Amino acid sequence: MDCIANLASEKAVVIFSKSLCCMSHAITRLFQEQGVSPMVHELDQHPRGKEIEMALKRLGCTPAVPAVFIGGKFLGTANSVMTAHINGSLNKMLKDAGALWL
Repeated sequence: MDCIANLASEKAVVIFSKSLCCMSHAITRLFQEQGVSPMVHELDQHPRGKEIEMALKRLGCTPAVPAVFIGGKFLGTANSVMTAHINGSLNKMLKDAGALWL
């Protein structure tokens, strides 16, 4: 869990992903289209990827990816991100974390 906390605080938006996961790709694109440049950790290419994936599952991520952290805080998986985007709260989170200035 310490590894996740350290990685999640590297940048305002951090996404734990897998390179062949279409939902991970879609969530990453959503942030990029908002003008946000997230830090993306591809677990299938990370030396500690399996360990991180298991820790994300213990955190409640089902499936484990994509797992999104904003401002070092766990937002959730794709469903949580899309809900926040649709209800308008995602922009506020991004502004509060310093990922968006508009």
